[in-house]
Amino acid sequence: MANKNLKKILVVDDEADMRWILTNVLKKEGYRVISADDGKKAVQKVIENDPDIILLDIRMPEMDGIQVLEKVRELNPSTPVIIITAFTDIKNAVRAMKLGAYDYLIKPFDNSELLLIIERALEKKALDDEVKYLRNALEDRTNLSMRMGKSTKVDELVDKVKKVASCDFSVLILGESGTGKELVAEAIHRYSTRRMGQLVEVDCGAIPETLIESELFGYERGAFTGAYKRKKGYFEAANKGTLFLDEISNLSNSIQMKMLRAIQNKKITHLGSTELILVDVRIVCASNEDILKLVEKGTFRRDLFYRINEFRIDVPPLRERKDDILYLANMFLKEASEELSKKLEGFSEEARKLLLLYDWPGNVRELKNVVRRSVLVADEIIVPDDFPDELKKLELSHMSIDEIDHLVLQGISWKDLKKNYQRKFEKQIIEKVLCYTKGNKLKAAGLLKMDYKTLYNKVKEMGSSIEEPNGE
Repeated sequence: MANKNLKKILVVDDEADMRWILTNVLKKEGYRVISADDGKKAVQKVIENDPDIILLDIRMPEMDGIQVLEKVRELNPSTPVIIITAFTDIKNAVRAMKLGAYDYLIKPFDNSELLLIIERALEKKALDDEVKYLRNALEDRTNLSMRMGKSTKVDELVDKVKKVASCDFSVLILGESGTGKELVAEAIHRYSTRRMGQLVEVDCGAIPETLIESELFGYERGAFTGAYKRKKGYFEAANKGTLFLDEISNLSNSIQMKMLRAIQNKKITHLGSTELILVDVRIVCASNEDILKLVEKGTFRRDLFYRINEFRIDVPPLRERKDDILYLANMFLKEASEELSKKLEGFSEEARKLLLLYDWPGNVRELKNVVRRSVLVADEIIVPDDFPDELKKLELSHMSIDEIDHLVLQGISWKDLKKNYQRKFEKQIIEKVLCYTKGNKLKAAGLLKMDYKTLYNKVKEMGSSIEEPNGE
């Protein structure tokens, strides 16, 4: 069992003698004891002190033990409550058990019996807390993998999140737009010891420069025009939790300086006030820019960079983790199908090839948008024609010369070839057609539906080794 000196027990009884007896017995055993003589005070003590266990009398004026128990279950359902009752009030004790009390004692009771029940209750609470912690840890690891992919790079990312989440380091998450930096920040918070607190997310690029200070640090009534009442800022909202500052590189130098001071001193001041407010906040930042380069340019404070960069996590772009593309595409397909009430077979083989060939400059966000749009326009299965133009062009640009030959025989025009092929394939296309016509440019121009002079100039410009037959 954990050190008793670290355990707080709240004793709630309207009889002063009973409070005195219980307090002395528990203190002799090494517990820290706080007490309350009525139900309302007891609820306030629970809010202020977060006790590890509560000894609660049933019969009290104004707010009885049952009402206190119901309130405690709302505030913190994991806190064990031991009911103390007289023999004549056994029915209420049974009712309390049904409402979630851990156990009950009937007055008069033996001190050893009391201490044994307390010890068992604390052991059960410790076990429940450990199971909950491990379950959350497993869920966080699984959720992050499920939401980001199954590649080796994602596994490495999850391992970093797991290592840093359990401590209180400031974390800097770097990665291109659309890679999932906010998912990493959420996992860090949920896996941390601060998970019972708030995760407050701030998009530093979306708040106007004139408002960012008041939003971060709060303000007093009358601090500026329109400040009609006192308002807490994001730092206070995240107290005992995590403050996630997305795109922190957008902050001005003056705000960076105030941010540094707040992080170092763990104190803030509202606009329009000189009163210092203590804040206990973990800082997680993200940026799609390399902040060290901004430091070297002089646009980001070096001291703030070192303060927020206690641990760095780089989120790789989607093009560097190809193994995740089809996994994520299928996940987004399922989500979009449910959203749009459509039942599709999936992706065709050609469509899957294109998904893997594309570089995804917009990363996971772009992939999700492409799949969602494709689900909307597709019939039974998603094929390349359901993709946007940038993927369709990629399909043609990766075709082999034999496939190009097939298109020529089908009579595809030069205009269509030029429209859909990258320029680097022009020479290959023309040479392939000239091979087919045995060097006859006039016939080749006809097949390509191209002006003869245009073809002649292109052959000359490209330095083709194929010569026109005599007599053409």
